[in-house]
Amino acid sequence: MSNILHFNLSCIESILDVPATLSKPNKKWHSAFATIYCSRALHSLLNKKKSSKLPLSTPSFVVVSVEPHVAFSNIDHTSLTAVVKEKNLDQLRELGGVEGVADALKTDTKNGIHGAVEDVAERQETFGSNTYPRPPTKSFFYFVLEAFKDLTILILLACATLSLGFGIKEHGLKEGWYDGGSIFVAVFLVISVSAVSNFRQNRQFEKLSKVSNNIKVEVVRDGHRQQISIFEIVVGDVVCLKIGDQVPADGLFLDGHSLQVDESSMTGESDHVQVNSTQNPFLFSGTKVADGYAQMLVTSVGMNTIWGEMMSTISRNINEQTPLQARLNKLTSSIGKVGLAIAFLVLVVLVVRYFTGNTEDENGNQEFYGSKTKADDIVNAMVRIIAAAVTIVVVAIPEGLPLAVTLTLAYSMKKMMADQAMVRKLPACETMGSATTICTDKTGTLTLNQMKVTKYWLGKEPVEDSSSIASNVLKLIQQGVALNTTGSIYRATSGSEFEFSGSPTEKAILSWAVLELDMDMERLKQNHTILHVEAFNSEKKRSGILMRKKADNKMHVHWKGAAEMILAMCSSYYDASGSMKDLDDAERMTFEQIIQGMAASSLRCIAFAHKQIPEEEQEISEGWQRLTEDSLTLIGLVGIKDPCRPGVRKAVEDCQYAGVNVKMITGDNVFTARAIATECGILRPDRDMNSEAVVEGEVFRKYTPEERMEKVDKICVMARSSPFDKLLMVQCLKQKGHVVAVTGDGTNDAPALKEADIGLSMGIQGTEVAKESSDIIILDDNFASVATVLRWGRCVYNNIQKFIQFQLTVNVAALVINFVAAVSAGEVPLTAVQLLWVNLIMDTLGALALATEQPTKELMEKPPVGRTEPLISNIMWRNILAQALYQIAVLLTLQFRGESIFGVSEKVKNTLIFNTFVLCQVFNEFNARKLEKKNVFKGLHKNKLFLGIIGMTIILQVVMVEFLKKFADTERLNWGQWGACIGIAAASWPIGWVVKGIPVSDKPFLSYLKW
Repeated sequence: MSNILHFNLSCIESILDVPATLSKPNKKWHSAFATIYCSRALHSLLNKKKSSKLPLSTPSFVVVSVEPHVAFSNIDHTSLTAVVKEKNLDQLRELGGVEGVADALKTDTKNGIHGAVEDVAERQETFGSNTYPRPPTKSFFYFVLEAFKDLTILILLACATLSLGFGIKEHGLKEGWYDGGSIFVAVFLVISVSAVSNFRQNRQFEKLSKVSNNIKVEVVRDGHRQQISIFEIVVGDVVCLKIGDQVPADGLFLDGHSLQVDESSMTGESDHVQVNSTQNPFLFSGTKVADGYAQMLVTSVGMNTIWGEMMSTISRNINEQTPLQARLNKLTSSIGKVGLAIAFLVLVVLVVRYFTGNTEDENGNQEFYGSKTKADDIVNAMVRIIAAAVTIVVVAIPEGLPLAVTLTLAYSMKKMMADQAMVRKLPACETMGSATTICTDKTGTLTLNQMKVTKYWLGKEPVEDSSSIASNVLKLIQQGVALNTTGSIYRATSGSEFEFSGSPTEKAILSWAVLELDMDMERLKQNHTILHVEAFNSEKKRSGILMRKKADNKMHVHWKGAAEMILAMCSSYYDASGSMKDLDDAERMTFEQIIQGMAASSLRCIAFAHKQIPEEEQEISEGWQRLTEDSLTLIGLVGIKDPCRPGVRKAVEDCQYAGVNVKMITGDNVFTARAIATECGILRPDRDMNSEAVVEGEVFRKYTPEERMEKVDKICVMARSSPFDKLLMVQCLKQKGHVVAVTGDGTNDAPALKEADIGLSMGIQGTEVAKESSDIIILDDNFASVATVLRWGRCVYNNIQKFIQFQLTVNVAALVINFVAAVSAGEVPLTAVQLLWVNLIMDTLGALALATEQPTKELMEKPPVGRTEPLISNIMWRNILAQALYQIAVLLTLQFRGESIFGVSEKVKNTLIFNTFVLCQVFNEFNARKLEKKNVFKGLHKNKLFLGIIGMTIILQVVMVEFLKKFADTERLNWGQWGACIGIAAASWPIGWVVKGIPVSDKPFLSYLKW
């Protein structure tokens, strides 16, 4: 029926679409034909639809009856949304319960919605999509206005306005606009570059935010479990939930066991809420699954959910300050105060010199003649003096420092994304550079997470061929695998391949049972009823079910989990022939040796156990919430191989070489853990095989606080650990002064991820709870990506230091030159426009050039940078002072002896000073690339942006000197003068080379200043 409807609607649409080329009479004919056709089509539709007895009337009336929404006409979505939001059980029963709602939404509770493109589109149109409007993004003009709020910029604009006014009044419009106009242009250039940088960075964060919100959700569509984006979920979808998942929309509980939900994000209550089909079947978007597993029916999406309403009003704060930015702001403030003091002194000196008649104009005439001087001339002179003083402040305040941090963080975030690491919290970028210890998981991080059952032991014998397994044991093992699992099996047709879904361990066991043991999961589920489930979590390391056989009504308990834990619950076992035997101490020892042997071969050992509940205990068991945990019979042991990731050993060695300890924390037993750790290079066979290097979580937990603090540095591997043990280790390491990075994927890892200095969650296996608690998401779950994050963290810190060195050299040189010249000669050699140009070169372009350097191997050859170490190291002070002193000496020589040395006028001399000063910064930018290494050109060809900026700076400088004489207040220079400027500036390279050979002490140069 719906297909006919769609076909007729599409026909109607094509007929109603009147071509624009038709003449007026033809259009009327077209309309008449369309009206007749529509009436007939609708009439035939209504005749076919027996239940509808609507009279044929005006076309507008009929259109309502054929809207696509008619497919869900027997349910009012508004009232359904209200039922869930208000947790109204009575109203839900009136709607026919969960099954009634599923029928109304045309959802098969087992197979989900059909999932065809038309079906999904129709549901989105009827009920809305699972998205919510974001607050509008900040426009470019917002950042321009933000830049205008800077006080120094406002003062400069005021000076420019006054200068422009007086200049035009004095010299006329043609000549008088140069001074004021050039300051205006320079200020606007600085503002534009700053606004563009901030705008681009804001856009980048917006993109990252979209990526981080795009969660993958498992749904059942057309009987097939599949992963889709959270934004693609529609009303009627059947969603599969497990521990750690975020509930993606509002809905109703369909099927599942032991489901507990953390609703603290909605209600603020920390207690977990039990969700089931009888008392509380309501699930809310944004809440987290704390325990158990379930399937839910989606009833509301997007803005129709409480979470959607909340989230649409929240915008992500991208202006959070990182620790490094806070430290740089202090540094900027300190330098600014020094600059302000010098600018004030220059202002006072210039004003005093002017009013005492010690200044001359361009023609050599005295500027101030007491009462004879015109008021306009005095104001003009004062504007010029104030502009010069303010410009000194602009140059002194290194606004480029925060910009450099922002640029390098934005750049590194973008590059890290390409290297499979998504930064959720900016400070983590920097902190990672200081990391001294990495605590890593084993499964999926050090290993491939591609698990396969390679061994099966029945009794004390390994089973090579499944046909030799006794039939009674085979039935039990099939029951234990098929019913005690959160995984599923899908097969499109009888001839097609099986598709397994679930965790890697579940998939490995299901694959083995289906392909090797010929298990029919669907038939087993039909023949048994599951009464109670204890879901697996990382503390218990086991899962169990209580089930009833439909054929004989007998009840059985099935357990599976970590081999030694299941073995401890058993009192008997099945041997190879299928006979049950008692498990005495000697036999138990034999099984422990089998488990240890499998573990030593890097196999993860899983055991299956079973118990039939006696008839007299069946009623008690059915009402009892805990499963029997003793006197079980061991069915068998399976060994699962999870190979190490290629390249992981190299990544571990890189971290160790960089002075970072790598510790492995795993839930596997001590033998498996030791074998994998040795394979990955965390344990070295010659040195670390003592008992102190490998410890079990329980043993570590039982140490006294003093023992823990003493032994924590020596521990390389912690086996059979719980999330609490991981948290305890992180706390101990932090107390000892370590900067700790932790990887985690489970819900229970959240406390350790939050406690660590850098929390690294896994993008593939990680639960939503773990991701939300982390700072960085490792998208490919690979330890090599963790090592890459470490390299980038160090690169961020190193790039900032390079820029500080470059910036402070310019600051010191510009301040000293202007101050000495102002005090001694009564004039500032570098004009406001020239200083603003220098400011643009060093602040914005310099930040872009130095903040975008790629990580190098050298970064991993040094020990980690301590959190309390000063930003400006002794090495940097050595480089800064050497270059600044050279620049000051050369430029002051030019200031006082330049005219006689070159035989030029004062204006040409000032141009030589300006040109030499700018070229010194260009050459010094190369020196800043390497803080310690003498070869500053290594890897230069890889940074195209750096070369581009250097080239652009030189071209613009030539244009400033040669073509913008009036704008920049310069004179054209001849080839010899250009050669002299370049020669003086190029001398900074050999000076840098020599200076880097001077040794420096470890004690901070400014240890008394806390920056």
